[in-house]
Amino acid sequence: MQWVQDPNQSIVHNLNNVRREANRHFRNKMKKYLRTKIYELETNSKIKNIRDLYRGIILLRRVTGLELI
Repeated sequence: MQWVQDPNQSIVHNLNNVRREANRHFRNKMKKYLRTKIYELETNSKIKNIRDLYRGIILLRRVTGLELI
């Protein structure tokens, strides 16, 4: 027996799929951004560039909302 879908239900499913894909896209974009920022911080700490290191840590705190020690 074939079930007839409610048209409103299929619209809800489509919206959920779009929302999930958009969330995944921006989550991946944020991960890539954070990876590059962390790499910059590592580089600055290795070459003893304290001013840029401090600025990067402050920026990273603002973006992630994390408390870094």
